[in-house]
Amino acid sequence: MNGKEDKTNSSEVLERMSLGELKELRKKLDRAISNYETRKRQQALSALEQAARDHGFKLSELISDRPSGRSKSKAGEAESSGPPAYVNPDNPEQTWSGRGRRPRWVHDALEAGRTLEEMAA
Repeated sequence: MNGKEDKTNSSEVLERMSLGELKELRKKLDRAISNYETRKRQQALSALEQAARDHGFKLSELISDRPSGRSKSKAGEAESSGPPAYVNPDNPEQTWSGRGRRPRWVHDALEAGRTLEEMAA
């Protein structure tokens, strides 16, 4: 059978189906499409994770952490979150106002045994 005959036969089959059968077929097709998209998304994610590992990173490190001390706005501009309340003792260019989410360097310093008082500006 060639492609043209397949389409004709498929169309004939669909024409003979009741509304309920067509709706059930649509549900099955929607589910199949969703499963396909989920598989493809997982394959892409796995490929990204492998590429990150190949470069010595975890994917979460690459997509969630922006370099600390850098502005969300244009590079070099100060953030509007206020004056720095804390300074990274290992890199004075990295600061934190004490508001919002703690930068990675603050978490790392606290885990290393430092206190916020030691990092106060």
